[in-house]
Amino acid sequence: MRPSKPVPNYLTPAGAKQLADELQRLMSVDRPKVVREVAEAAAQGDRSENAEYIYGKKRLREIDRRIHYLNKRLDSAEVVDPVRRGDSDQIFFGATVTYAYVRGGREERIITIVGVDEVDVKRGQVSWLSPIARVLLKKRSGDVVTLATPAGEAEIEIIGVRYRAPA
Repeated sequence: MRPSKPVPNYLTPAGAKQLADELQRLMSVDRPKVVREVAEAAAQGDRSENAEYIYGKKRLREIDRRIHYLNKRLDSAEVVDPVRRGDSDQIFFGATVTYAYVRGGREERIITIVGVDEVDVKRGQVSWLSPIARVLLKKRSGDVVTLATPAGEAEIEIIGVRYRAPA
């Protein structure tokens, strides 16, 4: 059996900035604050029944775990600027796609294909590894594609493709 190829860690410039900002905040604000709180709680004496100390140590481990995760994700990130695609009508990472279901009212929907760490369904940002993104990738405006859904297969028509900096 061949070893599987690692999945690239694509990020938009905005997504990379968001992760870097979170890392900076954790290291310069959150972690020092929790370290101070733990030190103050430890100075109160018996640590075995000191809820503030126990909670503080747990919170510190969570912060350290998140710092480690963010460092790894940023180190392995491949930042892809969608704006560099220009006016292409073919769908790649970073595309903002307008589509409609062929049956079912033709209500238009808009999604932006982003990195795994940038997903925000409420804002229409879906992972490039999501089922809808996988179906849309490399297709063009005007194409009709079939999407497997829990309710069965659905045909969707690609109405428009644009590349812009994510908001």
